[in-house]
Amino acid sequence: MIKLKSIAIIDDDPITVFGIKKMLSALNVSENINSYVNGKEAIDDFKRIIQNKEEVPEVIFLDINMPIMDGWQFLEEFITLPITHKIRINILTSSIDPADRENWKFYMTRTHHIIDYKNKPIQKKEIEEITKAA
Repeated sequence: MIKLKSIAIIDDDPITVFGIKKMLSALNVSENINSYVNGKEAIDDFKRIIQNKEEVPEVIFLDINMPIMDGWQFLEEFITLPITHKIRINILTSSIDPADRENWKFYMTRTHHIIDYKNKPIQKKEIEEITKAA
């Protein structure tokens, strides 16, 4: 199995972050797993990474409902970044609001990145599929 260079988790829930990190570690898919508590923290770091000519994470796990900058606001900025290769963005949410699914469909049409939508809690099998398909 080819290891991913880096994975990002953008979620303000420490239990979710812990669980995803634990499953990723068990699958041994990447040595570099970074987490961010909101979209602003992540987008600022990604801009720094791009400015330093480093590589943006190949897989992103993105929560929708977060303080400061939510997942939709993050996506709005992320899709404008000068990233030519496809990033796999996995929206993870406990939301049952149909508007969130509509937003997901809207963003899928606005970018070359792969955007998926999954409900929390995410299972190890799903993480394995996500990281293989990257």
